[in-house]
Amino acid sequence: MILRIEDTDEERSRPEWIEAITSAMTWLGIDWDEGPFLQSQRGSRHREAAERLLASGHAYWCNCTREQIEARTRGNATPGYDRFCRDLELGPGPGRALRFRVPDAGATVVTDLVKGQPVFENSKIEDFVVLKSNGSAVFILANVVDDMDMEITHVVRAEDHLPNTPKYLLLWRALGGGPEPVFAHLPLLVNERRQKLSKRRDPLFVETYREEGYLSEAMVSYLALLGWSPPAGKEILSRDELVAAFRLEDVISSPAFFDVKKLRHFNGEYIRALPVEEFVERSRPWLVPPAAPWVPERFDDAAFRQMAPLVQERVFVLSEVPVMVDFLFLDEPEIDERAWERRVVRGPSALELLDAATAAYEAAPKWEAGALHALTARLAEEHGLGLAKAQFPIRVAVTGRDVGPPLFESLEVLGCERTLERLRSARARLAPPPH
Repeated sequence: MILRIEDTDEERSRPEWIEAITSAMTWLGIDWDEGPFLQSQRGSRHREAAERLLASGHAYWCNCTREQIEARTRGNATPGYDRFCRDLELGPGPGRALRFRVPDAGATVVTDLVKGQPVFENSKIEDFVVLKSNGSAVFILANVVDDMDMEITHVVRAEDHLPNTPKYLLLWRALGGGPEPVFAHLPLLVNERRQKLSKRRDPLFVETYREEGYLSEAMVSYLALLGWSPPAGKEILSRDELVAAFRLEDVISSPAFFDVKKLRHFNGEYIRALPVEEFVERSRPWLVPPAAPWVPERFDDAAFRQMAPLVQERVFVLSEVPVMVDFLFLDEPEIDERAWERRVVRGPSALELLDAATAAYEAAPKWEAGALHALTARLAEEHGLGLAKAQFPIRVAVTGRDVGPPLFESLEVLGCERTLERLRSARARLAPPPH
């Protein structure tokens, strides 16, 4: 694999973007054998190829402006350049571009592993620009020259490049490029509205998913399944299984739905498959500020390790880890006001349950999850409630939320003293003592 940065468009090429490309590929485990090469540094080779096309009669100079072309072809059945300068035998000059002379007759057939053999009538392909008026090569000429020089054997890219492929092949043959690369044009990715993914509208950048806590192996596996299915129907694959099963010939040609909800589910499955120790290590970037809401000194590694297996079963992305454990490392829990209103203020017997739980926990002979579960179950029965409903005011009082890791394991890690403090604080907030 050769990594080539196609940076001939100066306005769309910056060093930090190149760094983002290499960083994202490294994170995904996609390494390269040669490069990175910068296409912008190969301008002399591109211009040399353009001169060869001119000398062999495959190209000619054109001095038409865009406005002139539009004025001449307005109303034509076939839009685009009308070959006006083809036989004027112009030489180079200011404002003149070099155009490729497309054959008048015949067709160019693209042999494609995904699309089959699309046929493009040469008469419908305009004489396209290969060298701009400023002397720089257009993208397609630069691509062909670089692919020839780098001995590219396979070109795998999105299907919106397919219309340019006959131009690529015409240039390749005119330059005497030898054996042509194998093409595979992959299906476009669409969103839930079946619209082509757009960077202005959809979360497209790999860095976004990395920062949210998606695992690289989940991302690779999910991307591979867009437009392709493994023979056995198994979706959760190791990298080795993926490599062994994948065939370009099996990729379907219809658009593939990039389903963020399914990706999230996928990622959760990969998280749960991690050994606990690896889950702990992968969570670490989210356990320090600014990702975490607590000050570093408050973090207790042993407490997190104790909670880790419970958290691992409930998160879908690693950025959700701090929310699951912040009650352990904050002086006071961050109260979810909607949960407080629903589970405590309007919850059945909340005041009595907080009082009873405080008294029962204070007298608990053993501070461990099983004993706390038994005590709370007895309180629920005494108040005519199921255990689930009886837990809610206690959970919100202690953790600030009505969802999270198992309550009694959480109380065990938090400790008796801090649990009782929070129960009393919630009781006071629910029914402040009279002045």
